[in-house]
Amino acid sequence: MDFLTPEILVLLTAALMAGAVDAVVGGGGLIQIPTLFAVYPTESAATLFGTNKCASVVGTANATWRYSRQVVMPWRTILPAALAAFIFSYIGAATVAWLPKDVVRPLILFLLVVAAVYTLKRKEFGLHHRPAHAGHRELIYAILLGALIGFYDGFFGPGTGSFLIFLFVRFFGFDFLHASAGAKVVNVATNLAALGYFLPHGYILPLVAAAMAVANVSGSMLGTRLALKYGSGFIRQLFLVMVAVLIVKFSWDTFSVL
Repeated sequence: MDFLTPEILVLLTAALMAGAVDAVVGGGGLIQIPTLFAVYPTESAATLFGTNKCASVVGTANATWRYSRQVVMPWRTILPAALAAFIFSYIGAATVAWLPKDVVRPLILFLLVVAAVYTLKRKEFGLHHRPAHAGHRELIYAILLGALIGFYDGFFGPGTGSFLIFLFVRFFGFDFLHASAGAKVVNVATNLAALGYFLPHGYILPLVAAAMAVANVSGSMLGTRLALKYGSGFIRQLFLVMVAVLIVKFSWDTFSVL
């Protein structure tokens, strides 16, 4: 088939890997987005971001469904957070026009280091599921979390899933398994919000997005299966690996522009 060129096969491989990583700890965009830019160097950034979001949202939705069949989902926390994230992702996207991203990079790098050190120092962090809030306090905290993450995802993006997992564990008392499951719901919301902008403007490669979505779903099936089989300890280890990768990336981006 003419469609299955070597370049497309590279994209499908990247989407498969991204789906697996996203299903466990997030960060699949670090695989998919650079691959899209490498394969389509002359295509507009908006089109490539739209194509990435289309593939990612399908894989993340599949992971959400699979988690919900095996894990008692903390819906009272994650649904308000998802709604707030959906709304504030638009606000974050609008902020890009007047707040340079270079201003934010050092802060994100600092927060990533804090998250890594905090997780490493507390050996039991995220290994036990002990929800910390209930009632109105839970609702307020969930909305604040969703608004913060939604704004960040709309404005900047990389590392959203990892930040979500850390915040669910740190401030809501979730273990890594429940935090990862909850993060998928919020990720779906922010991806849909982004697609609400990309799709009406035609910023998508439809056939490429469809093919990558199939590969991303396949990867998410693998990632979810591993997460459910090996539990919070496994997710905690992959979380630290992903945060280390993000620290390297943000260090490079921050200091290379100085």
